[in-house]
Amino acid sequence: MSLQITEEQISKWPPDAQAVVRLLMAEVAELRREVTELKRRLAEFEGPKTPQNSSLPPSSQHPHAARPKRPKSKRKRGGQPGHRKYDRALIPTSDCDETKTLKPTACRRCGTRLSGSDPSPLRHQVWELPEIKPLVTEYQRHRLTCPCCSETTCAALPSGVPTGQSGPRLVAFSGLLMAYFRQSKRRTALFLEDLLGQPCCPALTVKMQNQVSQALAEPYLELNGALADQPQVFMDESPTKEGPARAWLWTAVAPTFAVFAICLSRAATAIGQLLGDGFTGTINCDRAKMYWHVGRLQWCWAHLQRDIQALIEHPDRQVKRLGHDLMKQVTAMFQHWREYHAGMISRRTFRRRMAPVRDTVDGLLLRGTCSGNARLVGMCTELYDHRDWLWKFVDQDNIQPTNNTAERALRHAVIWRKLCFGTQNGKGSRFVERALTVIETCRLQKRNVFAYVTEAVEAHMAGRKSPSLLPAP
Repeated sequence: MSLQITEEQISKWPPDAQAVVRLLMAEVAELRREVTELKRRLAEFEGPKTPQNSSLPPSSQHPHAARPKRPKSKRKRGGQPGHRKYDRALIPTSDCDETKTLKPTACRRCGTRLSGSDPSPLRHQVWELPEIKPLVTEYQRHRLTCPCCSETTCAALPSGVPTGQSGPRLVAFSGLLMAYFRQSKRRTALFLEDLLGQPCCPALTVKMQNQVSQALAEPYLELNGALADQPQVFMDESPTKEGPARAWLWTAVAPTFAVFAICLSRAATAIGQLLGDGFTGTINCDRAKMYWHVGRLQWCWAHLQRDIQALIEHPDRQVKRLGHDLMKQVTAMFQHWREYHAGMISRRTFRRRMAPVRDTVDGLLLRGTCSGNARLVGMCTELYDHRDWLWKFVDQDNIQPTNNTAERALRHAVIWRKLCFGTQNGKGSRFVERALTVIETCRLQKRNVFAYVTEAVEAHMAGRKSPSLLPAP
């Protein structure tokens, strides 16, 4: 809000009040000039923040924005000589719906009539969509009158037949159109009506969304309860909306499944609600302080690498020097990790190679802590005081050095949120978290998500327990 006071208004006040107001207005104007100058100097001092030197998402940077120049590659665009060819393999002839035999009738040179068959004909297969037409089944429920007591009895629907007009495959397909392919309810209705010939309206998509949400409720709770027993969980969060209120979409990713949850808080209490009180594993995360109370953390080195890049791009030579020294060790660390992860070196060799890297990084952080430089002291002190959270992946087996797993799992949800701007109420939030949980879990387990959701909706309509998503022991 901006308060405008004119000289005409001031002239109507007593002389003492006029003097005080003019004095205060002069001080406000001077403070505003100072704030503007400080903001300008801070921008020059820190330099621009980009996804390469901060935690800004890649989507925040324009695709044609100026980036650090790299030496131009001498290679041409496209596939390089000797690259592996990728093409669609022919399916067996017996699996084709129709086979057409084509034979030439005359020689292309002299015109002589030809006969016979080629034992190895040139095979050419064309894939085409069938004509899409909905399958409509009518159930005629007869109502008969008892000859003894005149009571009428109507035949019941068979088990598994929905009481509505949408079958389980249609319900599952509509739910995935919204959750998996990020379509709005109106676009989903248009797709069903125009491409599939299925009469639909946005209100019907909401009804089918709720049916999918109810069908996935039990598997979701089962996966959520299994998080407490995981030795390692990757966690991340992203802001969203639930109606007018601000909310956060959390994700917790285990090796074989993922769980999403929408909470109205970003505090540490949300972590306890998601992981449960019995969780004793390690959390891979960024350096956000709501994770600190857990105490068993592996800080993400990918996040830290971007922070170090920001030091390198800083105009202060002392800050820049420490950034270059740290980046050299981070590069060596990732090289050792890649060799170990690829099976080129043993765990023992990896830990032996990491020992000097670890000691050097700890020494550099201590140097930054004692430097007296305001840009270095806070960051280096935090890292040095919690340096055990930097090296958990060296001390323990099966711990990853980055939180990229959670960020990859969250990417689809973030794009969806940017398209739909969050949810309108709690029912929509439950659908989002359950659908995202099933989609990411099926991806991790290499399962067909449409087949699973269809099976879950069929079980829900028949009054049976939905199939589990927990991997077999």
